[in-house]
Amino acid sequence: MENFKSREVAHDVSLRTLRGLTLCLGMNLMGLRTVGTDGLRHGSRKVFYLMKGRARPSQLTLWYIWTAFLLTTAVGTEAQAQAKRVLVVGVTEGFRHSSIELGTQIITQLGHDSGLFTVEVADVNPNAPEFRGADGKPDREKVREANRRLLLEKMSPAALQRYDLIIFNSTTGDLPIPDLDAFFNWLRGGRGFVGIHAATDTFRGHRPFHPYIRMIGGEFKTHGPQVQVDILNQDPRHVACRHLPASWTVFDEIYILEGFERSEVHGLLGLDKHPNEKTPGDYPIAWCKAFGNGRVFYTSLGHREDVWDPNWRDAKGQRANPPEVAVAFQKHLLGGIRWALGLE
Repeated sequence: MENFKSREVAHDVSLRTLRGLTLCLGMNLMGLRTVGTDGLRHGSRKVFYLMKGRARPSQLTLWYIWTAFLLTTAVGTEAQAQAKRVLVVGVTEGFRHSSIELGTQIITQLGHDSGLFTVEVADVNPNAPEFRGADGKPDREKVREANRRLLLEKMSPAALQRYDLIIFNSTTGDLPIPDLDAFFNWLRGGRGFVGIHAATDTFRGHRPFHPYIRMIGGEFKTHGPQVQVDILNQDPRHVACRHLPASWTVFDEIYILEGFERSEVHGLLGLDKHPNEKTPGDYPIAWCKAFGNGRVFYTSLGHREDVWDPNWRDAKGQRANPPEVAVAFQKHLLGGIRWALGLE
């Protein structure tokens, strides 16, 4: 599978090894070394150590403090081992956004910094050298086969059971998911799904609407030129929005959707007029919804790299969004992930 960008970002630390190393470090810091059984007085509660060559009573208070530290470390490590497992899918069968790789890096960092989840990635970059045809362009058949094999590995009915949440990061086209019914049942059973930007350009164009479109809540129809918009915060109490002002100014590619039913979702962000033409209307940006016992969160933002990353600049050293927008977007996305994981 060397052609596939598939990695697990997790920190598996052996608890037993950590305890042993920490114990040795602690005793070295205290200047202590244990003695043999002749250092124990039978019938006595005192344990003796050698400190700088002289026998002294054990530093019980210091020992208790160090033991408490060991236990705290153990609890912290065990909590990390229980972090949620997230699969980030960046596979594309249609248009590929340049922000996919950066977005995946940001999501991975959010998981690491928050300690809430670890990330596994399923992505095939069609622009990689191994997929180039004789004309130097991506060989679509090679890419499709790579996509098929990767999702067969990562999203088979058995593989799905490894994950608490799946994120579609600007996926496009009809993805070769091995068993769509198994995927929907996995989600209905109490797992989470997060869609970002072009996730609504996935399984697009089917009539009647594809079951995936019904699941996510809407289908990409079109977009105008990238534009600055004042996004309305529709639920300031929601974890994905409570850090945002009543009106949030963002420069991005704004989707016009179809197949969207306001009554079937809980609105989070939206516009009350067309992003480009400015005619009045309902133009959703982000929402959440139930899917059986599962949770679905979608945000249409994230086309531009400077929406993701406060430090990103183009080749000319410029950016359209101030860094504060990217910081707020990361909090928006992390809030959506937290909600979809059932942590809020």
